[in-house]
Amino acid sequence: MIFNGENSVLAEELIAKFRIDEGQKVKLRDYDTGWKVSDEIAYFQKEEVKNKAKDILEKNREDLARGQSLLWANNTYSLLVIIQGMDTAGKDSLIKHVMSGVNPQGCRVSSFDVPSKEELDHDYFWRCNLKLPKRGEIGIFNRSYYEEVLITKVHPEILEGRHLPQKEFHDEFWKMRYEDINSYERHLSNSGTVVLKFFLHISKEKQKERLLARFENESKYWKISPSDIAERKFWDNYIRAYEDMLNNTSTKSAPWYIIPADYKWVARTIVSDIIASKLISLHDSYPAVSEETLEKIKKAADMLKNE
Repeated sequence: MIFNGENSVLAEELIAKFRIDEGQKVKLRDYDTGWKVSDEIAYFQKEEVKNKAKDILEKNREDLARGQSLLWANNTYSLLVIIQGMDTAGKDSLIKHVMSGVNPQGCRVSSFDVPSKEELDHDYFWRCNLKLPKRGEIGIFNRSYYEEVLITKVHPEILEGRHLPQKEFHDEFWKMRYEDINSYERHLSNSGTVVLKFFLHISKEKQKERLLARFENESKYWKISPSDIAERKFWDNYIRAYEDMLNNTSTKSAPWYIIPADYKWVARTIVSDIIASKLISLHDSYPAVSEETLEKIKKAADMLKNE
């Protein structure tokens, strides 16, 4: 049974199953995209598991709301959540469902599509840097600077027109980019930004199913892009690029989590638990009030009562 058969939130040992430790070597074929929720499971069993996941997700939403309140009040840390994955992996819906309980005033979602001309005239961190969360806030990146070691690695011709000082894009170039990303995230961590990174791991078969579903539903036509279909020809290249990304940029201060994404409710529950657990771990109480301030508060309360 999923979630170890427990009614409580995921245990740390279980969360660790999805985390990539620094130096760990990943082959994505070794990671289940469905995570024990196969089509062979009897319908009633699957429904039981889904209902348990809903309960955990709701509990996590409550913890997220409390954790966000503590984050804001203490004004010491910020939280940056990075979500990467193939097309149709469920990035948008995951953000919608997982973060539905947080205060929108302290949470900002940023999506990063094809860079504009102005963005290309800066380093590739620049546009993301502008969207970083302030202290006390949560920032969510739907795609990110990691596109610069994913799509550009699968299609290096993209880099040829960017006027980079490097003219060849071989192993040393990518090694430099991974080192730059690690240094950037280490700087963020040292400055108080906690970085959580999630790779939504979807199977090629499930992606095909979701793409076909879009063709069968007129309300989803707007989501269809011919490039999504064309990019499936490069599936194996993307898998290698993701493996290189995971192997080279999962660090102690900013680890990657590989999340099984064939079942969206599974992915939502796991991600919500990891985020909630991290938020709650940052602060266990609201900021203490000094004796002087406390005295002023009491006087103000007395004045209001006697008004």
